[in-house]
Amino acid sequence: MSRRAVTDQNAYAAAGVSIEAADRAIDLMKGWVEKARRPEMIGGLGGFAGLFDATKLTKYTQPLLATSTDGVGTKVAIAQRMDVHDTIGFDLVGMVVDDLVVCGAEPLFMTDYIACGRVVPERIAAIVKGIAEACVVAGCALIGGETAEHPGLLDPDDYDVAGATTGVVEAAKLLGPARVRPGDVVLAMGSSGLHSNGYSLVRHVFLTQAGWELDRHVDELGRTLGEELLEPTRIYAKACLELADAVEVHAMSHITGGGLAANLERVMPEELSATLDRATWTPQPVFDVVRRVGEVSQPDLEATLNCGVGMVALLPESSVDAAVELLARHEVTGWVAGLVSADAERGGRVVLEGQHPGW
Repeated sequence: MSRRAVTDQNAYAAAGVSIEAADRAIDLMKGWVEKARRPEMIGGLGGFAGLFDATKLTKYTQPLLATSTDGVGTKVAIAQRMDVHDTIGFDLVGMVVDDLVVCGAEPLFMTDYIACGRVVPERIAAIVKGIAEACVVAGCALIGGETAEHPGLLDPDDYDVAGATTGVVEAAKLLGPARVRPGDVVLAMGSSGLHSNGYSLVRHVFLTQAGWELDRHVDELGRTLGEELLEPTRIYAKACLELADAVEVHAMSHITGGGLAANLERVMPEELSATLDRATWTPQPVFDVVRRVGEVSQPDLEATLNCGVGMVALLPESSVDAAVELLARHEVTGWVAGLVSADAERGGRVVLEGQHPGW
């Protein structure tokens, strides 16, 4: 995490910025950042820029660099109210790394940005701990970042997190719409829950509309509302990269903001369409609770939340059995949810049919 020299720290402290607190936060996070290294990472914490040995790219015939940037959205408001800060990093890493993986790119390194109203060293260290642990799960290095204190702009206990990642893919192995064929199977991969999208809707339903407290035990969820809402995003990076290496895969889609149909359409060629059968899976209870408590229509729900599917792969039917078995070894549930077909009338569209069991 970069640091700045300040000539008059007393004046800066009077303005609401504590250099001492920032230094303490850096000391606390060092151990976690060190765990999120790769052999190609050069140097350590405290420099102005992160360094990564680019000879990694010499093994590629035509290396394509891929990059992705994102944040966590209003899920941070739940973390702040719960005073639990060491899981939000999984949401951040999941959002940026798995956007990268869908094109077949291996994530190499990541940087983070934390903006806060006041640096509380233990809180900042907890956030970075989660980011570092998630980077280990994703197989990328946490190469640097920035913690910025913004008194007057953010309330003392407010913060926001964002990050960016860079990866590489061999041009000949690039996944995407150009590879998709009629007859491809839509292989769905189960989410861990809400992940990190749609929290403006979820917070409105539970906290504003229903007036529930985060410590309320919800029988359908088997735990408190706050615990459910803080469930970390599943990270698919290693499973998806191994899948692309082991079997024939044509395209993948990360199901984030916009829901299943809209995100799958991003990797559909214009001349093809996909039909998915809702009866092939049962979303986790939280999705049905949002639907019922908020009286949210199914189209609105599906256009906002992942509804139990966090990632999708489009692949030939001959790849399905091996793919499901491989995903299971990564503790990811995979199932056939639909089929790609040539359809001039619905070209490029994704249609959901049927109904989820029990809905």
